[in-house]
Amino acid sequence: MTKNIAMCGLDCGGCPAYIAYTTDDQALREKTAAEWAKEYGTGISADMVNCVGCTRRDGVHIGYCHECGVRTCGLGKNAENCAACAEYPCALVAGFHEKAPLAKANLKALRASA
Repeated sequence: MTKNIAMCGLDCGGCPAYIAYTTDDQALREKTAAEWAKEYGTGISADMVNCVGCTRRDGVHIGYCHECGVRTCGLGKNAENCAACAEYPCALVAGFHEKAPLAKANLKALRASA
Protein backbone atom coordinates (compact mmCIF):
# COMPACT_ATOMS: atom_id res chain seq x y z
CA MET A 1 0.00 0.00 0.00
CA THR A 2 1.42 3.34 -1.07
CA LYS A 3 1.24 6.23 1.36
CA ASN A 4 -0.73 9.26 0.24
CA ILE A 5 -0.36 11.75 3.08
CA ALA A 6 -3.23 14.16 3.63
CA MET A 7 -2.74 17.76 4.76
CA CYS A 8 -3.12 16.75 8.40
CA GLY A 9 -0.87 13.71 8.15
CA LEU A 10 -3.48 10.98 7.85
CA ASP A 11 -2.65 8.38 5.21
CA CYS A 12 -5.32 8.61 2.50
CA GLY A 13 -3.66 5.56 0.90
CA GLY A 14 -4.98 3.42 3.74
CA CYS A 15 -8.50 4.86 3.74
CA PRO A 16 -11.21 2.50 2.46
CA ALA A 17 -12.98 5.35 0.64
CA TYR A 18 -9.79 6.21 -1.24
CA ILE A 19 -9.02 2.56 -1.98
CA ALA A 20 -12.58 1.88 -3.16
CA TYR A 21 -12.48 4.90 -5.45
CA THR A 22 -9.08 4.17 -6.98
CA THR A 23 -9.82 0.45 -7.47
CA ASP A 24 -13.57 0.78 -8.19
CA ASP A 25 -14.23 -1.86 -5.52
CA GLN A 26 -17.99 -2.00 -4.93
CA ALA A 27 -17.71 -4.76 -2.31
CA LEU A 28 -15.33 -2.57 -0.27
CA ARG A 29 -17.74 0.38 -0.59
CA GLU A 30 -20.60 -1.74 0.74
CA LYS A 31 -18.54 -3.22 3.58
CA THR A 32 -17.18 0.19 4.59
CA ALA A 33 -20.59 1.86 4.45
CA ALA A 34 -22.03 -0.78 6.77
CA GLU A 35 -19.11 -0.49 9.21
CA TRP A 36 -19.10 3.32 9.25
CA ALA A 37 -22.90 3.54 9.56
CA LYS A 38 -22.70 1.37 12.67
CA GLU A 39 -19.55 3.00 14.09
CA TYR A 40 -20.63 6.60 13.54
CA GLY A 41 -24.40 6.15 13.83
CA THR A 42 -25.01 7.73 10.45
CA GLY A 43 -26.86 6.85 7.28
CA ILE A 44 -23.86 6.41 5.00
CA SER A 45 -24.48 4.44 1.82
CA ALA A 46 -22.07 2.58 -0.43
CA ASP A 47 -22.33 5.24 -3.15
CA MET A 48 -20.94 7.78 -0.65
CA VAL A 49 -17.76 5.75 -0.04
CA ASN A 50 -15.51 7.40 -2.63
CA CYS A 51 -12.63 9.85 -2.26
CA VAL A 52 -9.85 11.13 -4.52
CA GLY A 53 -7.65 12.01 -1.56
CA CYS A 54 -7.26 15.10 0.57
CA THR A 55 -4.66 16.94 -1.44
CA ARG A 56 -6.62 16.84 -4.70
CA ARG A 57 -8.71 19.97 -5.19
CA ASP A 58 -11.24 18.50 -7.59
CA GLY A 59 -13.17 15.29 -7.40
CA VAL A 60 -15.20 13.56 -4.75
CA HIS A 61 -14.15 13.74 -1.09
CA ILE A 62 -15.64 11.59 1.64
CA GLY A 63 -17.74 13.26 4.31
CA TYR A 64 -16.05 15.96 6.36
CA CYS A 65 -12.81 15.75 4.38
CA HIS A 66 -14.27 18.06 1.73
CA GLU A 67 -14.76 20.92 4.22
CA CYS A 68 -11.95 20.16 6.68
CA GLY A 69 -10.27 23.35 7.94
CA VAL A 70 -6.80 21.81 7.85
CA ARG A 71 -7.32 20.76 4.23
CA THR A 72 -8.72 24.18 3.29
CA CYS A 73 -5.76 25.94 4.89
CA GLY A 74 -3.18 23.73 3.19
CA LEU A 75 -4.81 24.04 -0.23
CA GLY A 76 -4.95 27.80 0.23
CA LYS A 77 -1.20 27.82 0.84
CA ASN A 78 -0.55 25.39 -2.04
CA ALA A 79 1.20 23.10 0.45
CA GLU A 80 1.77 19.44 -0.31
CA ASN A 81 0.70 18.85 3.31
CA CYS A 82 1.21 20.54 6.68
CA ALA A 83 4.77 19.22 6.98
CA ALA A 84 5.71 21.54 4.11
CA CYS A 85 4.19 24.61 5.79
CA ALA A 86 6.46 27.19 7.44
CA GLU A 87 3.86 27.63 10.20
CA TYR A 88 3.78 23.95 11.16
CA PRO A 89 2.76 23.01 13.76
CA CYS A 90 -0.05 25.53 14.03
CA ALA A 91 -2.92 25.42 16.51
CA LEU A 92 -5.29 24.09 13.85
CA VAL A 93 -3.36 20.91 13.11
CA ALA A 94 -2.02 20.53 16.66
CA GLY A 95 -5.59 20.26 17.97
CA PHE A 96 -6.32 17.49 15.48
CA HIS A 97 -3.09 15.67 16.34
CA GLU A 98 -4.23 15.32 19.96
CA LYS A 99 -6.80 12.85 18.59
CA ALA A 100 -4.66 11.41 15.78
CA PRO A 101 -1.08 10.77 16.91
CA LEU A 102 -0.32 8.64 13.83
CA ALA A 103 -1.06 11.65 11.62
CA LYS A 104 1.36 13.70 13.70
CA ALA A 105 4.00 10.99 13.36
CA ASN A 106 3.57 10.91 9.57
CA LEU A 107 4.14 14.67 9.31
CA LYS A 108 7.10 14.51 11.70
CA ALA A 109 8.70 11.83 9.51
CA LEU A 110 8.13 13.91 6.39
CA ARG A 111 9.72 16.98 7.95
CA ALA A 112 12.70 14.94 9.13
CA SER A 113 13.26 13.57 5.64
CA ALA A 114 13.01 16.97 3.93
